[in-house]
Formats: sequence, C-alpha cells, structure tokens
Amino acid sequence: MGALVLWIEGSYIRSKCESSRREGSRIAQGKSAATDAALGMRSTQGAPPRRARFEPRLQPRSRFARSGSPKTPLLIRLNQILLSTLIALPLVATAHAQTPLRIAAAADLEPVLPPILQQFEQATGIHAEATFQASAVLTAQIQNGAPFDLFLSADTGYPKRLIDAGLADAAGTADSSTPIVYARGTLVLWTRNDSHLTPSLDLLRSPGLKRLAIANPDRAPYGRAAVAALTSLKLYDTLKPKLVTAENISQTAQFVDSGNADAGLISLTSALTPRLAASGTYFVIPRDLYPSIEQGAVIISNTKQRDQAHKLLDYLLSAQIQAQLAKSGLTPVH
Repeated sequence: MGALVLWIEGSYIRSKCESSRREGSRIAQGKSAATDAALGMRSTQGAPPRRARFEPRLQPRSRFARSGSPKTPLLIRLNQILLSTLIALPLVATAHAQTPLRIAAAADLEPVLPPILQQFEQATGIHAEATFQASAVLTAQIQNGAPFDLFLSADTGYPKRLIDAGLADAAGTADSSTPIVYARGTLVLWTRNDSHLTPSLDLLRSPGLKRLAIANPDRAPYGRAAVAALTSLKLYDTLKPKLVTAENISQTAQFVDSGNADAGLISLTSALTPRLAASGTYFVIPRDLYPSIEQGAVIISNTKQRDQAHKLLDYLLSAQIQAQLAKSGLTPVH
C-alpha cells in the first residue's frame, strides 16, 4: 500500500510540474510578442516608411519537373557522343569482318583443296571458301550470277566459255583469253578389295564386270575422259549398257565404294583418299587413251577481290603447293 501511495504522489507531482512548465512557456511567448510590437512602434515613429522588398519564394520542383528539365550542354554533348558510337559500331564491325574469297572448284579437288586453303589462310590471312561441283554445273551457276571470285575447273573448256562470254578472264598472264592451267588430272580404274576384282584393262573386257561407274560426260571432264578411253579401247558400245552414270567424279567414287557398281573410272585424287586407299585398289589408265585433263583457272570478271584471287593462283602455282598436288593425285604443271 505504501508503494502505491508513493507512485500516486509521484505521478501527481510530475503532472503539476508539467503544467507549470507549459504555463511558463505561454507567458514567455506573450512577453516576447509584446516586446516585438513595442519595438516595431518605436522604429516606425518619425521614420520614413520603408518599401517592402519582394522575396521570391523558391518552390521545390517535383520529380516530374526535374525529369523534363532542360539538359546541360555537357550532358547533351555526352549523349551525342554515345549516339555516334552506337551508330558507328556496326559499321566498324562490318569493315573488319573479312568477306571470304569464294571459289568454284571442280569435284576432283574436294579431297585436295581444303588443306591447301587452310595453309593459304595461315600464310596470307585471306580466308577462302570452296564449293565443289561438276565443272559444267559451276559454269552454269556463274553464268546465272553466282557470287564466285575464282573458278578452278577440271578442264580448260568450261573456263574458256566464261572468258568468251565476258564473264571471266585470266588477267595478269601473257594471254588473258586463255585459262591458267594449274594442274593435270589422272584417270584410274578402281575396285573394292572385297569385290575380288583386280582393276586392269582386262577387267574392262571381262564378262564378270556387271556395272561400271563413270561421271556424266556431259557435265564432268573426267566423264568425257572415261568415254574417250573406252572408245579408244573399242569397248564403249559393249560396256554402255553396264554404265552407271554419276553427276560428278566425287559421286562416281561413292557409287563404287557403296557397292552400287563393281568398278569405277574415277580420278586419282579420289582413289588416294584415306577411305578409298584403305578399302580398294586402282589401276592407272594409260594417258594415251584419253585427251590430257588440263585443269584451268579463271578469275570471275565482276569480283571485288581480284588481288586476293591472284594471290591464291600464285600460291597454287608455287613449287611447294605443286609438290603437294602431286602427292594428292594431280600432275604438276611446273
């Protein structure tokens, strides 16, 4: 009970003190106001009236006002630089991205050319890409506007057609109207090891030969060479019913390798590929049985990479690459 009395008394005393403090504050404020009024009356008596100064009151801008405020010159300039940089970046990237040298290459070059192009890029920094097809097909594509820079044919006849049509040239040579011969091809007779047929001229005369694959003579120079060889041997009429015709020399090799033909007249470049070298054997057709397969090159007239095309031609004709072509089944011209 005593504690309760003390608590009540303490609360009463604190309440009285707080009331006294508030009362004192009101009295002090009243005196201050009276004093200020008295001083104001004395200062204005007998003194000229003063003109009131207008003090503009600055209003805080809202976040919406700040967002629409004019930019400073420095900020405008920074925005201009940033915009110019963003516009220029794609242009710079395009300028630095090298357009590949596009090559139309005969099908017999498919096992040979890719490693040479890699070496060429390492030596010169020029990236080249090749499309492999029959020479006649590539000629038709170029005539129809295909975007090639250089044509490596399996003969000289198709490149000469393009020169005569004004679509290609051999500029930089003594006779720019004649294709540049970069190699000569070799025709071989190839059979699979599991066929138990030995490739030879005697096999072409054997009744045991049921199907013989050749490239289309109307499209592929090696196909024309095969027909010429069979004609020279006086075997064309006999073997004509047995002929299996492929679109190009690469497909001819596939026909024999897959078992769709017993033997095939293919290029030496195909016969020397790792797959065919391991799975079959070949016989070189005597060169006097067919016209020389001179493989010619021309530069496409509307190319924008003429210098690069010349560099690749020079590279193909160099002693180092000519020796490499010989190992791959092509006869060097130097």
